[in-house]
Amino acid sequence: MERVSTFRLAVAICACASLSLGAYGSADAAQNVPDDVLQARVEAALASASDVPADSITVEVRGGVVTLSGSVVCEECGGSRTPGGFGTVQQSLGAVVRAIPGVVRLEFELLYQPVAGGAGGAGG
Repeated sequence: MERVSTFRLAVAICACASLSLGAYGSADAAQNVPDDVLQARVEAALASASDVPADSITVEVRGGVVTLSGSVVCEECGGSRTPGGFGTVQQSLGAVVRAIPGVVRLEFELLYQPVAGGAGGAGG
């Protein structure tokens, strides 16, 4: 008799766990946002963020993967693709984009440009 009760309790716990996992699964399914809708959300979020250069960034979305490309002007980057020690713009962009539901992954194809007439030449 005791084993039957224990078995029933175990089945009830498993059923509740399955229902809970099913709820999480449907929340994930709700995040399957169409690419065009996700692109519009990313563009709007970047435009409203005050600490990112949204006017020089192009957004492309394929299968939930967001790619940001364009040029970013900075004082100490010397035109390199991924300047050493220069992560603040990329980190700010990443924080804004990753907060949007439906973003599967974020990729950067940014070119960092030195400020026009900038201070001091960087030696190569």
